[in-house]
Amino acid sequence: MLQCFDKNEQGRDFIVGDVHGHFSLLRSLLKMVEFDSEIDRLFSTGDLVDRGPESEESIHWIERKWFHAVRGNHEQFVIEGDPYTHIMNGGAWFLTLYTAEQHMYRDAFGSLPFGIQVETDDGTVGIVHAEVPNDDWKSLEELSTVTADRREHMEDFLLWRRDIIRGRSKFSGVANIDRVVVGHSPVKEVTQVHNVTYLDTGMGNGRALTLLCMQGRGAGELTRIDNKEQE
Repeated sequence: MLQCFDKNEQGRDFIVGDVHGHFSLLRSLLKMVEFDSEIDRLFSTGDLVDRGPESEESIHWIERKWFHAVRGNHEQFVIEGDPYTHIMNGGAWFLTLYTAEQHMYRDAFGSLPFGIQVETDDGTVGIVHAEVPNDDWKSLEELSTVTADRREHMEDFLLWRRDIIRGRSKFSGVANIDRVVVGHSPVKEVTQVHNVTYLDTGMGNGRALTLLCMQGRGAGELTRIDNKEQE
């Protein structure tokens, strides 16, 4: 449910916003920052698939030892297997696969954690797709022990909620973590709300993909590529 990573003492750590099947753009971003797969690591806010032309590549990225993604709601569409809902949300690519291939993607996405925790020079960074339940990072540690109803409620926050970015009044940051980075809610520019960073700059809507360096040389820098740059 929660994957934890020690500080990268040798290279750099990056987080990328929702890719939505645009892996050529992601490769271009990595080239721009001179990503070194021997010592650097890349983390993802989820939603690797749907709406873009290269969703099938997602499984190969998951297999790479330096790439680590949380589960997004679009991975959940694949896991749950509701073809109508999925195709309405850009999942037509999945329905063209053979049954055995579909099972392969479901298994791969089902292995993705709901949260990732990474140690950095500037403190502990948490990554989830949408929002942290109860505004408390410790809640992720409870996922494997709560009742089914409680777990469903918590997964709703982790995969779907957009209350904070929409201006929920009672929010003063996520407790028990220094910083949280999320995707899911498209923003024109990377947006900070208390200790939560919104990194999805609208690749699912054809706009841009953004990369945040969170550890090592260049920590705090953003690198962005607009979809039109690949036309």
